[in-house]
Amino acid sequence: MAEKKSSKTKKQTTKKKEIKNKTKSNNNELQNKIDQLEDKHIRLKAEFENFRKRKNKEISLFLQYDGESVIKDILPIIDDIERMVDSAEKGNKDNERSLIEGMNILKTKIEKFLESKNLESFGEKGEILDPELHDAMLTQKDNKKDDNTVLDVFEKGYLYHDKVIRHAKVVINKK
Repeated sequence: MAEKKSSKTKKQTTKKKEIKNKTKSNNNELQNKIDQLEDKHIRLKAEFENFRKRKNKEISLFLQYDGESVIKDILPIIDDIERMVDSAEKGNKDNERSLIEGMNILKTKIEKFLESKNLESFGEKGEILDPELHDAMLTQKDNKKDDNTVLDVFEKGYLYHDKVIRHAKVVINKK
């Protein structure tokens, strides 16, 4: 009987050792997985931080040089103005007519430039006063025109896309 007990105890001890070894093995595997996941987490966090810094730098550079294309587009217009001033300073009889032609060409270039940047002008004689678009600077009386009709324009207004950049300054009719 004593032999049976000792063989049972040996088997039980062996089973306990096997269970302990399996548990240790499982614990080691789990610890390895945890370590791998922690490493992966740290790497992803560092990658995201680098991505965030890179995007912030790209955005700040974009904003810093945002107006560059506008400046490049307006430089030829400035050159034309300088040529007109030089021509006016030389002064001869044909100069007045060519100066007026140059100013009209320059006006056309500026209008095309503004149009290319999605800037639209408004504020023409005959329009009806719209408080969202017009600032009435003066009122005059003209019996031939309807009330709140624009009689004269001091300054045109401008829309950039759908936003009013500057209201038109106008004279309106009040009977």
